[in-house]
Amino acid sequence: MSASPGVPRLLRRLNDRSALELLLVDGPLTRAELGERTGLSKVTAGQLLARLEERGLVEVAGERQGGRGPHAALYGVVPSSAYVAGLEVLPDSLKVGVADITGRIVVEITLNPADGRDPVKAVHAALRRACDTAGIELSRLRAFVIGTRGVIDPISGDVRWSHDLPAWHIGVLAGLRATLGTSVTIENDVNLVALAEHRYGAAVGHDDFVVIWAGIGQGLGVMLGGRLHRGITGGAGEIGWLPVPGEPLPSDVSEPQSGSFQRLVGHDALRGLADEHGVAGDTVPDLVRHGHDGYLDAVAARLAVGAAAVTVVLDPGLIVLSGEIGRAGGERLAAKVQQAVARLCLSRPAVVTTRVSGNPVLRGALVAALEQAREQVFSDTV
Repeated sequence: MSASPGVPRLLRRLNDRSALELLLVDGPLTRAELGERTGLSKVTAGQLLARLEERGLVEVAGERQGGRGPHAALYGVVPSSAYVAGLEVLPDSLKVGVADITGRIVVEITLNPADGRDPVKAVHAALRRACDTAGIELSRLRAFVIGTRGVIDPISGDVRWSHDLPAWHIGVLAGLRATLGTSVTIENDVNLVALAEHRYGAAVGHDDFVVIWAGIGQGLGVMLGGRLHRGITGGAGEIGWLPVPGEPLPSDVSEPQSGSFQRLVGHDALRGLADEHGVAGDTVPDLVRHGHDGYLDAVAARLAVGAAAVTVVLDPGLIVLSGEIGRAGGERLAAKVQQAVARLCLSRPAVVTTRVSGNPVLRGALVAALEQAREQVFSDTV
């Protein structure tokens, strides 16, 4: 039996989906502009826009001034057609951001969870507070992505291990989904930073790069072929445990501060290095931000040990320095790390500092949540 009766319906769905994605990226557009970019006739483009308007996905967002004739209506995606939430979970705080379907952040708040021993209650309360502040119903949120420290099981989606968030364990994801719905995802925080760099920051246009998170703890986000690389068990990127010549190997992997690379570039190590170079400052980021060239050369040489190890294995082409140390050192530190890496290995990746404004974990969580929500909304309503 012929399947041809379904072909027009399928084509309409594909055209509607293509138009929505185009309006999100390049909109608002006139009917003629939409037709040109999709290859549709003006009549078909007009019918498409009428369908999407009827479903509450598209609205007139202004006018395009022309010559002597009438102004052309500009169409854009209705921002309030769906909302998403991103969260960053820290031992002493919950940071929540809510964005509309276009990606515009409508609210961002930081809370001290009343009961950190119950992640489900803490997240639910934080989301309610954020939605109340934004003036939207919690039910309007179509996707939730939570960024947290630790190793996330890529199959179950649960937190497999986290040093300083013991309450986030296997079973938490099921509890969150039972309370908030199935569209809840937990992701490693540095992986989310990589998503943010890819969408908004220094890695725009690069599908192969790594983010080195340098701060109190060390982390690595790996993007290969435009996709996050998490590893079989979710442990890809735990660079703090990278063995380093001259540093003792960890005797207990449940203690992050025992990792060889962590010992080399952690806060205690950089403070000790500052004392050796006569650099004073209240915090480690202050030391890096205001340190003289000799001190920064020494910091860069240590960071380059990890960067070179990643380079000889992955050859990413681009390394983005993030975290409080990466931000504090800026391009000055990035340039020194690039020079140091070139001395250690044959590949010579570009090393740059982060260009994501605001909270990079939260921005990455919203990127991931938007991808999920748009898939849901466009599939359900087209």
